[in-house]
Formats: sequence, structure tokens, C-alpha cells
Amino acid sequence: MMEFLYFPDDKSAYIPAIISLFFFVTAAVTAMYFLVKHSKKEEKKWEDKYK
Repeated sequence: MMEFLYFPDDKSAYIPAIISLFFFVTAAVTAMYFLVKHSKKEEKKWEDKYK
């Protein structure tokens, strides 16, 4: 069948993967928040300067 897929019988092997997934998703959401915040600030500066 598909030998390249590995699903462990011991479900505790998933815990490190879930922790790292949570960490990276949280980091991505935080980075996106600050990027949007900075972008809005830059847009306001541009609007004030050129209008």
C-alpha cells in the first residue's frame, strides 16, 4: 500500500507536532497583525503627504 505514510499507534507522538504547529500559527497571525498595522500607518502618512 502506501509505505511512505506513517501514522503512529501511540498518539502521544503527535504532541510535539501540535505544539510546533500552534507556535508557528500564532507567530504567523502576530506577524500579519503587525504588517497590517504598519501598512495602515504608512497609508495614512502617504494620504497626509499627497492630499
